[in-house]
Order: sequence, then C-alpha cells, then structure tokens
Amino acid sequence: MRSPSPSPSTVRNPRPGPVRRGPAVRRRAARTGQYLALLGYLVFLAFPLLWLVSTAFKPPRELASLHPGWIPDHPTLDNFRQAFEEQPLLRSAGNSLIASLAAAVITVVIATPMAYVMARHHRSSLSRAATGWIVVSQAFPFVLVIIPLFLVLKEVRLIDSLSGLIMVYVVWSLPFALWMLAGYARAVPRELEEAAAVDGAGRLRVLISVTMPLLTPGIVATALFAFITAWNEFFFALVLLKSPRKQTMPIILTHFIGTEGVADLGPLAAASLLATLPSLVLFALIQRRITSGTLAGAVKH
Repeated sequence: MRSPSPSPSTVRNPRPGPVRRGPAVRRRAARTGQYLALLGYLVFLAFPLLWLVSTAFKPPRELASLHPGWIPDHPTLDNFRQAFEEQPLLRSAGNSLIASLAAAVITVVIATPMAYVMARHHRSSLSRAATGWIVVSQAFPFVLVIIPLFLVLKEVRLIDSLSGLIMVYVVWSLPFALWMLAGYARAVPRELEEAAAVDGAGRLRVLISVTMPLLTPGIVATALFAFITAWNEFFFALVLLKSPRKQTMPIILTHFIGTEGVADLGPLAAASLLATLPSLVLFALIQRRITSGTLAGAVKH
C-alpha cells in the first residue's frame, strides 16, 4: 500500500546555498592593486618631467619663490632664448645626434647576425662564451675601463673625435644589444624557416623573407636602446672630448652651472627639456613597432 504523496503545500524548497565570491573578489582586488601600483609608478616617472616643463617656462621671480607652484603664473620663453644665447645648443645637439645615430646603426648591424647565431646554437661552447662575456661586461663600472680605453684611443689618434666616441658607444652597447636580440631570435619558430626551405627558398632568402620580419620589433627596440644610451651618455664624452666644438649635449648642460656650483636654473631647465625631447619623440614614433611582436610577417610571407 502506497503512502500518500505529500501535498505541494507541505514541500519546502531548499534555500540556495551561499555563492562563493572569494576568488572573484580576490582577483578583482589584485587587479585593482596592480592598476594602483602602475598609476603610482607612472606618477613617479612623470614627476621630474612635469617639474622640468614647469621650471623651463617660469620667470626668475617665480624660480626664486619659496613656495613654487606647478603652473607658472606668468609663463615666458626667455629661458629658452637665454639658453641658446649662452651655449651652442644646436651644435652640441648635432654632435649628439651624429654619435647616437651612428652608434645605433652600427650596433644593430653587428648584433643582429651574432644574436641569430647565438640563438640557433645556444648550446655550443662559443655561444656560452659569448653569453658569459655579456654578463661579465655589464659588471665593469666606467671608472675601471676609462684609463685603458683612453690609452688605446690615444695610440690610434681617436681622442677628441666623434669617431672614437662612436666606437666606445658601440662597444659599450653591444653586449646588452646581443642579449636583447638573442631573446627575440629564440622566439622565432624553427618550423617557419624549415617550411620555407621545403618550399625551395635558399638560406639567404629564408633569413630575409621569414626571419628578418619577425626580428624587426627586436631590432627597433635594440636601436632605440643604443640611441638613448648614446644620447644620454656623459662620462665617456667628458673624458674623450676636449674641443668645445665637438662636445655633446650632456656636456653642454654642465656649462649652465657656475664655478661656485650655482645653477642658472631657468636656462638649465629649458636646455634640459630640449635635450629630453628627441628621446621622447623617437619613442613615441616607434613604440607601436616595438610592441607589435607578432607573427604577421611570417603569415604574410
């Protein structure tokens, strides 16, 4: 005999259990913390540049104020005019541009094939020796190498010349450039090169049509690194360049500081802002190329 089934009124729907939101909340909190940390880092990086821009447009009275503000009350271009009148900024900028561009081009031309060989034969003794050289070379400070470097350049009569300075910049940037490009070269799949070889392409054709398009972001990033390193370099240029007509931009900036250590703050800020602009403009122009390290080139070819 069957027991009577319970009526619908006597059946109680179970209460839904609590929804676990712990992992989602933690992920959201972690992402918010990352964004806040990134924002703080951007503010930390932008503060000197914003203060430099503000100082470059301030008149002398506001520069001497005990409570300086961010925005100049009476912005002026007199600091820029005075900077150009006191120091040969255009000539020094030209010297820096020549040295930086030449160092960047030569560094990339030398480092690209070497990095490719290191990436494809990274287990060989030669590649390991090159990697060890890269690590060791970055540990030497400028002071330890400047005296023997000066003596070597003196023997070959390259003291007080942009050619000698360019050679120094290339040698100094080459280890890190090799390390950067080798990482990009290792990311290029061997299968793409093998597929092109199966289709009948020769070794040179594979390198030009398949490998080089994929290495372009790394080459651009390496060139940018070498350019900015040479453009901002001070110590080597100070020791190796003696003629005022051959001095680079960082050396000229020191001339705005008097013999007693008192800086002509307005013209110094204006000249420093002009010296900073090329690196910022160059990075803004090619930053998309740096971050576009995709396999679009391989798909195209």
